[in-house]
Amino acid sequence: MAMIEKYDGAVTLRDGGPVPSAPDTAAREKTMAYRILRAHEKGARDGGKMRIAFDAMISHDITYVGVIQSARASGMTEFPLPYALTNCHNSLCAVGGTINEDDHAFGLSAAKKYGGIYVPANQAVIHQFAREKLAGCGKMVLGSDSHTRYGCYGTMGVGEGGGELAKQLLQNTWDTDPPEVVLVWVDGSVPHGIGPHDVAIALVGATFPDGFVKNRVMEFAGPGIAALSMDFRIGVDVMTTETSCLSSIWVTDETVRDYYSDIGRPEDFAPLAPEDGACYDRMVTIHLDEMEAMIALPFHPSNAYTLHELQRDPAGILAAVDEACNKSLGGGVTMNLRRCVGTDGLVRCDQGVIVGCAGGMYENLSEAAAILRGKSVGNGYFDLSVYPASAPVNLAVLRDGISEEFLRAGAVMKPCFCGPCFGAGDTPANATLSIRHATRNFANREGSRPADGQIAAVALMDARSIAATAANGGVLTAATDIDYDVPARTYHYDDSVYQKRCYFGFGKADPSVELRFGPNIRDWPHMPRMEENLLLRLCAVIHDDVTTTDELIPSGETSSYRSNPIALSEFALSRRAPDYVGRSKVVRALEEARESGSTDTETAALFARFGADAADTTIGSCVFSHRPGDGSAREQAASCQKVLGGFANICYEYATKRYRSNCLNWGIVPFTMERTADFPCENGDWVYVPHVRSGILAGQEAFPATLLCADGSVHEVTLLCAGLSDEEKQIVTEGCLMNYYAARNTKN
Repeated sequence: MAMIEKYDGAVTLRDGGPVPSAPDTAAREKTMAYRILRAHEKGARDGGKMRIAFDAMISHDITYVGVIQSARASGMTEFPLPYALTNCHNSLCAVGGTINEDDHAFGLSAAKKYGGIYVPANQAVIHQFAREKLAGCGKMVLGSDSHTRYGCYGTMGVGEGGGELAKQLLQNTWDTDPPEVVLVWVDGSVPHGIGPHDVAIALVGATFPDGFVKNRVMEFAGPGIAALSMDFRIGVDVMTTETSCLSSIWVTDETVRDYYSDIGRPEDFAPLAPEDGACYDRMVTIHLDEMEAMIALPFHPSNAYTLHELQRDPAGILAAVDEACNKSLGGGVTMNLRRCVGTDGLVRCDQGVIVGCAGGMYENLSEAAAILRGKSVGNGYFDLSVYPASAPVNLAVLRDGISEEFLRAGAVMKPCFCGPCFGAGDTPANATLSIRHATRNFANREGSRPADGQIAAVALMDARSIAATAANGGVLTAATDIDYDVPARTYHYDDSVYQKRCYFGFGKADPSVELRFGPNIRDWPHMPRMEENLLLRLCAVIHDDVTTTDELIPSGETSSYRSNPIALSEFALSRRAPDYVGRSKVVRALEEARESGSTDTETAALFARFGADAADTTIGSCVFSHRPGDGSAREQAASCQKVLGGFANICYEYATKRYRSNCLNWGIVPFTMERTADFPCENGDWVYVPHVRSGILAGQEAFPATLLCADGSVHEVTLLCAGLSDEEKQIVTEGCLMNYYAARNTKN
């Protein structure tokens, strides 16, 4: 029996168990997901889309300045729902002088002015605070971070770009096509030494590559859930983001009731379960009994192997990983994980990290410390860092002696911080392997810079096996292969630090408060609207299977400039297509000249070639890739393109709904095309799309276009832009969300 099994067909719950059935969209309404979605629908549907109003929102300090600035520019005067601003991403960055703390001061002043919740640096990582303060059974929470997942608390979490949060602040809606629902049936019990990350990596490895749950809701049920602790459940749930699902929801039981009682919010518990007869579009079965210790090798959480597989053939597996990594790195630097294999055939790691919303939970830390009790991480190259997820968790590990056990073993205890998850903390040495209980292991997120000849690799593992490896001097070791006692400790929540340090201001807006602007906080520049026709120049052509958000706009030190749109745009695609910024600026200058009534000889020749009129033809830059937008929800992946004059993406499909939404909200037309289409494009080629503005507004979904290649060849192609709501049509043709609101306010 496999650890994870997939069934690509409808199933219906009958008498407490799933049975194959015919599809039944009416019976889909009996799922937990649809009951919650329906309860949050607001107003009439737009083009068949569900229009959702959330109960609460949350952002961190890479995203909240942009969200608030967008909403301010669009007319917001008060936060209409609880909105928490956490400071867990740039709390340790020194890049740019005062700019990080300037943004934190802006955040606190905004919370006071508009009635928000402010969480100072090192108090909590974003998602742990949401679990403790915003989640509730039957609620929905929207976050400007992709790992907004609170399903095991009975809350549907959705991660989106900042534009979607700005819409909620303006009392608009999150619009989505009615999603399919996948039943995740959990059975069996967890073997000794297996942790939540083992289950999560196996789940991601089974479902991400073929898009089995992409843009669907994962609904967890089954007899195996009852014995799982809340920390174990959330450790799996938070990683559902990496499957590319839309959201998640779990059954709630006495364990969930006890959780809400412990955190002092018993009224937020409600029993949730699918109704008998609930129909699901697909099913995934998790067999907990079969689980093995797992590792996700670079550069994706789905690159999953059992540790025993890797131990049996380290040279062969790592050679294959090296080949795939080096292909994606484009030759600028060479990955050589085989150097980690010693003459004895054992894999040696150089760093271990247990961190954040996935790793920094009490039970992970408690069990990892127990494995290290009386042992040492040694004085060699291997080191271990531990980051609790919140101040309450930190208080508990101090109170219960867990921190002492880590420190006595030679580990380093650090504050509540997300840095290692996105490349702003615990950067490993060049050409080394870091093992992490974290959410992601994309290229560059660990801090390496291929353009400068620097490369390191991150593999994801559970905290238990990381501790076992640490106790073995860095030699890769599965926790299932060692003897240890699981400590009989119980987590008790204490939020007294929150009460002393956090600002809880929802419903207390004070318009007299002046916003604090640091010198790096800039308003958005002018965003031109789309004219009738588009003349696009391809400024980045990427042929990788997937292009991540971190390749579109690198994380790490670049994020320090997130409040300065122009400065941040200088980093766009810098680690994947270094010439993109320069090419885009040239195109932007052509558009600025066109707007002022000036046209150079080359552009005039292009207008003549296509029979276009300069007065109603926008010139913009464009990115072509196969499947862009996997990973982070950061809207900067799209906004930086817009700042540089971007007006379209062309791809075969979008890796996530959230990236496509980011494109729409920033006036970037999210074109797709059939994968079988002939599109022999290169950097510098031109694409002309006539009558795109009127076509989009009229509901047209297929657009004839012409590709003019540098070699003079011409190709007629069809670009697709399907499924836009009436509001999305207005937003993208007006040039961006802010333009849309400005135009609407002017009309009113």
